Amino acid sequence: MAQALHVAADEAQQPTPAPAPQADEQAPAERGPSIFTLPLATLKPSDPFQWLRLGWQDFQRCPRIGLFYGLCFFVMGHALLALFQKAPEYLLALSAGFLLMGPFLCLGLYDASKAMQTHDHRPSLRASLNAWRPTKSTMAIFAGVLLILEMLWGRAALVVFAVSFNTMPEKANLLAMLVDPENIGFLITYTVVGGIFAGLIFVTSVISIPMIMDRQVDAISAGLTSIRACLQNPGVMLLWGALITGIILLSLLPFFLGLLITGPVIGHATWHAYRHIVPAPTST
Repeated sequence: MAQALHVAADEAQQPTPAPAPQADEQAPAERGPSIFTLPLATLKPSDPFQWLRLGWQDFQRCPRIGLFYGLCFFVMGHALLALFQKAPEYLLALSAGFLLMGPFLCLGLYDASKAMQTHDHRPSLRASLNAWRPTKSTMAIFAGVLLILEMLWGRAALVVFAVSFNTMPEKANLLAMLVDPENIGFLITYTVVGGIFAGLIFVTSVISIPMIMDRQVDAISAGLTSIRACLQNPGVMLLWGALITGIILLSLLPFFLGLLITGPVIGHATWHAYRHIVPAPTST
């Protein structure tokens, strides 16, 4: 009995082993690079044209999906035209609808390009329509940020009109007013203000939405990565933005019919731009 008590006392004096670390207490090195240290590609001036070529190939591989989203772009273009006819003072702000709605509408195209690139099979329209579901909360937050920028853009455009003219010009004379040399100050100010807001939206969202869909990161991390990519490759990203703008403007000429093709091609190309800039997640 005394010997048993002595053994029990010795066991009580031994130190209790520390609990095993939980899975969420891994060292930072095991979590992978942070969003600020994530390596981004250094781009060449020829890369945007390569993205467009890959986007065209994706459109050819799944034309049914592309034409569906192209029809959405076509309808959206006419809706923006109708809004412009009722509120011409929001000319530049309304045109930002393509910058705001376009990337979100392209979610299905990103999903289709991802499926063809990673799984090498023909994607389905149903799967592309459900691409927003896994990240709907993050997408809503990011859309809210872009909506705030859109509202500020619209307010700034209205202020420029109010400062430049005593009364709102009539819709019938709007085009003549815009090309009147006497209004060169207004045109410069209006363009600069619109360019600033358009640049902010582009820099923040150029690869953010495909990154949210692909990596399921938070909205701030995706936005900061997009800004980092533009700061690291300012010339190439400026060229990419100019190409997108030029292609869309040319697509508007024949009653927006060009958007049936160029809209989905740019959507597919944006996925390839993201995949080129941001490395694919490493599998563990």
